Amino acid sequence: MGITVQNITGTTAMVIWPKMAGCADSFYSIMYHPNWNSMLSSYSRKSFQKEERVPTSRSSFVVENLTPLTTYIVCVTCQSANPSSDQCRVFTTLERDPASVSNTKRELALGIWLTSSVLLLIIAAILLYGCLHLLCRRRRERLQGQNGTSKQDHGRVWTKSAAYASEELGRQSQLMQDTEEKHPGTIQLATIIENPSAIKEPVTLTSKSRERVPVTGQCSAIN
Repeated sequence: MGITVQNITGTTAMVIWPKMAGCADSFYSIMYHPNWNSMLSSYSRKSFQKEERVPTSRSSFVVENLTPLTTYIVCVTCQSANPSSDQCRVFTTLERDPASVSNTKRELALGIWLTSSVLLLIIAAILLYGCLHLLCRRRRERLQGQNGTSKQDHGRVWTKSAAYASEELGRQSQLMQDTEEKHPGTIQLATIIENPSAIKEPVTLTSKSRERVPVTGQCSAIN
């Protein structure tokens, strides 16, 4: 058939064949397989790894996704018929193209960069959440501390007021005791004047008490 393979690279190859009159109303089958061994493999369709169909209007096809530095066999038949040896060609792919290598490296670097960016975003979100949670907790503790301090201050003020009132009451009581010790007649007479029925026996006034009691007070007591 005069099949030729041209433009061989590390991953592609162009297969060219002459048009056949028997396939005018049908299609061409392009079958290829890697690591071909003519001693172990036959020319049966089942022996080929891949098969592509192209319309009869074409006379060339680019085989893609090949493995670099690999020996392939490619056959072209009409209407998926089993190929013969004169319908096949063997070729070997080249090393990986520098452009494809650079593209692969670029894609790898881009994937690593995207993965790192996603991880950094996740870490930043976790740190931000932790900081906000810590700030809220400190603010809550500070408010609770302020409320506790206000209650303690209120308790201290109430305690001081009660202590002051008790101290004042004790001072007045002590003053009354001192006054009663110094002038016992005066306190007794004042009690009788305020409540005459509280005494059943006549009161004998001392000379000092008579001098100190005013006249109006005596009249009131007698009446």
